Amino acid sequence: MTVAFDYTRSTGPVLGRFLAGLRDARVVGGRTSEGKVVVPPPEYDPITHQAMEEFVDVADVGTVTSWTWVPEPVKGQPLDRPFAFALVTLDGADVPLLHALDVASVAEVSTGMRVKVRWRAERVGDITDIECFEPGDTSAEVSTGSTGDGAARETVDPVTGIVVPIELDYLYAASPEESLFYNSLQEGKLVGQRCPTCEKVYIPPRSACPDDGTPTAEQVPLPDTGTITTFCVVNVPFLGQRITPPYVSAYILLDGADIAFLHLILDIPAEEVRMGMRVKAVWKPRDEWTTSVENISHFAPTGEPDADYESYKVHL
Repeated sequence: MTVAFDYTRSTGPVLGRFLAGLRDARVVGGRTSEGKVVVPPPEYDPITHQAMEEFVDVADVGTVTSWTWVPEPVKGQPLDRPFAFALVTLDGADVPLLHALDVASVAEVSTGMRVKVRWRAERVGDITDIECFEPGDTSAEVSTGSTGDGAARETVDPVTGIVVPIELDYLYAASPEESLFYNSLQEGKLVGQRCPTCEKVYIPPRSACPDDGTPTAEQVPLPDTGTITTFCVVNVPFLGQRITPPYVSAYILLDGADIAFLHLILDIPAEEVRMGMRVKAVWKPRDEWTTSVENISHFAPTGEPDADYESYKVHL
């Protein structure tokens, strides 16, 4: 399963200046009150806490001061083959910069080795404009208009914002009860389990009743009709959204169940959805079914009279 979203943030004048430099194939550092050059430049001087005001261009070649080997890269890392993460002190800087180092094997990495920036051909103002470091002691000479004295050039068209993708992949281990639920969905069925003590029916099934702790055992086939208990109207667009707002996400109490579960309500204007509305599952074509609740495309109104409030008030 994957949880992902794009995080949009403003850069401010200091980080924006650094990223604009990368876009122009140059590395910008900041000089602190102690005279040290830090890359990337901090927004505030670590000693005086004053806003950073002095910027200098540093070289795109430097020295490896520390490193660690990555034998099996994962998705989202800078390279798709074994590589090293290295701290590189660029010529003209006093503090190292962390980035990927592309070498053929771990035997080729050593503290003190000289490396250079490999620039991306198309740069946008992001740390990934540095594709990685590679062995070498000669600048790629992509940058133009260098001042030659270390002073930073005036920033033209500064970078004011960046979009950072945030993503977490994880493997979900389903319990036997959940496996029953998901395997039943692959057959177009909805199955819950009953507590032998209080006789409540839970869907998705649970290994034990949350009311009294009794293990559940009896399987209970349930219909794909139910009642809307509570709902919300989604009006805000977001990354990966597959339905144009506004639309409704609702808790649906299936007939015969004692707990509601969340799904979409479609085939009706959002403003007409209401508590107590009777709905029925709309299944996707059978050849699209998997072990997923998404086998149900959405729920739609049945046209029946609304359920009486007393019949679902304890499930709100």
